[in-house]
Amino acid sequence: MMHNVRRSDLHGHRRPFALSFVLAALPACSSPSLLITPVSSNRGLVETELSRDSFFARDKVALIDVSGVLIDGPRLQLLGEGENPVSLFTEQLDRARRDSSVRGVILRINSPGGAVVAAELMHEEITHFKKSRKPIVAVMMDVAASGGYYIACACDEIVAQPSTVTGSIGVIMQMFDLSGTMNLIGVKSDAITSGVHKDTGSLFRPMRPEEREQFQGIVNDMYERFVGVVAAGRSKLDEAAVRELADGRVYTAHQALEAGLIDRIATIRATVAGMKKRLGAKRVRLVTYHRPADYRPNYYALAPTAPGGDLNLLKIEGATWLEHTTPRFMYLWAPGAQ
Repeated sequence: MMHNVRRSDLHGHRRPFALSFVLAALPACSSPSLLITPVSSNRGLVETELSRDSFFARDKVALIDVSGVLIDGPRLQLLGEGENPVSLFTEQLDRARRDSSVRGVILRINSPGGAVVAAELMHEEITHFKKSRKPIVAVMMDVAASGGYYIACACDEIVAQPSTVTGSIGVIMQMFDLSGTMNLIGVKSDAITSGVHKDTGSLFRPMRPEEREQFQGIVNDMYERFVGVVAAGRSKLDEAAVRELADGRVYTAHQALEAGLIDRIATIRATVAGMKKRLGAKRVRLVTYHRPADYRPNYYALAPTAPGGDLNLLKIEGATWLEHTTPRFMYLWAPGAQ
């Protein structure tokens, strides 16, 4: 049966509405229904309350997610472009910084790292946020490696789940040489350059020894910066201790705790309790920021990266480090990239 919709429902007093049409069979049948819900074209962040200690709680703790490969640009999706992780992260941190009722931030990281510049930009945004004197605690999920660990080092505390994999301190520049395949199919590349090193890193010829030396020098410089960031962020580790740990390997949560790479092992619920203790607050509201169409019922839910990125409930996200044919410098744990 189609119910009548009052005109006043369609033209309310500036309140958003959702108009739903449900097509269903007889009550005895469990046929699928079709739900059509108009949504606002405004893509600005909205705040959702994930939990509240009591009705009288006023102080907020913001939960912000960092997930997937870190790049400073739209993520590759099957059916369209996704969100820019750096831009979204900056927008969320700014929202928490400007809200006087937000007392602290929990940064939930589930990332193998990504592009060097993206990790550095996010690290810098955390450093800028800390000028507000609001504490920010990193809590690691499945993986918080390489660039994921890099940004965690800017936080006031690093917490890991018992089964978290972290570490992988180092830099990788993945190269490809297609010259053998091209020879097999009779294709030859012939580049015209203004200088001998203009096509350095080309996919279509073997790398020269002097080119490898050049790239190794760049990787070494970026590695030095990574070591410096870890040493600055981990008060229990000096530079020499960081270098012993920074050979690219990953660590379990217990190994990382013993090495001084993290501060403690705890669940998200325990991390929230720890934040309350840090703030001296007995009752808080846990909130998160997301796009209007994303549903976030609790702090275990993670919003989709972008509309159109899922197909038949299967999330399909491209290997971001493979999107470009030019060499890229990465703070990335990518064991399958060889």
